[in-house]
Amino acid sequence: MAERSSVAELAGILRKEIHRYSPGERLPSSRELVERHRVSPVTVSRALAQLAAEGAVVTRPGAGAYRAEPRGGAVPAPGDTSWQEVALSAQTGAGPVPRSVDASGVLATLAAPPPGVVEFSGGYLHPSLQPERVLATALARAGRRPGAWNRPPTDGLPELRAWFAREIAGAGGESGPTGADVLITAGGQSALTTALRALAPPGAPVLVESPTYPGMLAVARAAGQRPVPVPVDADGLRPELFAAALRATGARVLVCQPLFQNPTGAVLARERRREVVRVAREAGAFVIEDDFARSLAHEDAGPLPPPLAADDPDGVVVHLRSLTKITSPSLRVGALAARGPVMERLRAIHVVDQFFVPRPLQEAALELVGSPAWPRHLRAVAAALRPRRDHLAAGLRRWVPALSPVAVPRGGFHLWVRAPEGTDEAVLVGAALRAGVAVTPGRPYFCAEPPAVHLRLGFAATAGTAEITEGVRRLRTACAQALPRGTGEGEPVSA
Repeated sequence: MAERSSVAELAGILRKEIHRYSPGERLPSSRELVERHRVSPVTVSRALAQLAAEGAVVTRPGAGAYRAEPRGGAVPAPGDTSWQEVALSAQTGAGPVPRSVDASGVLATLAAPPPGVVEFSGGYLHPSLQPERVLATALARAGRRPGAWNRPPTDGLPELRAWFAREIAGAGGESGPTGADVLITAGGQSALTTALRALAPPGAPVLVESPTYPGMLAVARAAGQRPVPVPVDADGLRPELFAAALRATGARVLVCQPLFQNPTGAVLARERRREVVRVAREAGAFVIEDDFARSLAHEDAGPLPPPLAADDPDGVVVHLRSLTKITSPSLRVGALAARGPVMERLRAIHVVDQFFVPRPLQEAALELVGSPAWPRHLRAVAAALRPRRDHLAAGLRRWVPALSPVAVPRGGFHLWVRAPEGTDEAVLVGAALRAGVAVTPGRPYFCAEPPAVHLRLGFAATAGTAEITEGVRRLRTACAQALPRGTGEGEPVSA
């Protein structure tokens, strides 16, 4: 975080000073900038690269950086782009209908907060929890493999497909998928996009858990589909409401997260698991099982239930998972598993959209999961997430009781909390950011009107318990300003 701050600060200083130089004039050397601003050569290099990307400077290898020549001529008047409102609307017999793609829920997770802000909004592991050295070694070894830079099979490397199949089948016996049933994708979001496009046409209803992952809602709406909510409780999706929604809408697709559901953390109860698959089978519907959190079980999770796909010989379940969450945001390697004619459609859409996942990434993934460091990494993350989770939950209960979590899951990245009645969500989120802590608003997790104001508070993107304590202290300050009077008090925060 300090390095990122230094780069931004140095780029800002140089941006203000650039007018002192004539177009084409050489800027001070990197060594001079290092000595003058007391920063590292890497910081100087990155700051100059940022200015070069903006068009303010031109860098010449071996010669230095120069103020860019003006682009010449008067600044042209802005054009009239109002015609695009019609072109971007969906055309119907009655005329154009406004259409938009809302990525706000996804961007809330992907956006890096400003320097110095505690990140309770993150959706990935903190860099200290990522296996950076192991990944670097895996990528280097993968790049030296014979044929590593050649075109891979469009379905993915057979060895990687077989590994995912074994992981999905687990202890599910002979009913689980095989390597032939697996398609390698560019991460979980890509797999979800492919599955929804394959299974539901534009305009079709798609049943979703409520609340649910905003990225899935964004994918469905971008495809012109209509998300329909099915409530979840402490034991996950309610099968009787799922069956009722199928009858009422005629939907043929359900998207669910049976394990450590995002955002509630619920695990689908044992007695409900077979019932959900049975209801879908009888209705002739597919279940898209987003198994994003299986590798994110905490140290005290105990034995995990097998995936729905592990005992599904009839091809009701389309299963997806990814290596991204448990490793690095940039290792975008995931998998889709399905049986029957639907696989041909999944394969076709995947090829049209992406051709294939880059072979070096697939080879690196194989190196990673096949190394002795892989099980050690899984154990280390499980051990690191548990105290972070407990520390955040205890801090909220003690110091910000108005935001105490309803449940504390034994897996995943976050806690789901409900704010007091009368809370303005936007005011609370804004107050938190001004206090120096980034939180995720709950509204984007609902495809219909939310029953109350919620926040998703993550702990995996933090550096550790000390940072969580500081984040809770700042959140307490924000709540004192933004919550209805008399609802935000708790004990004073101590380290």
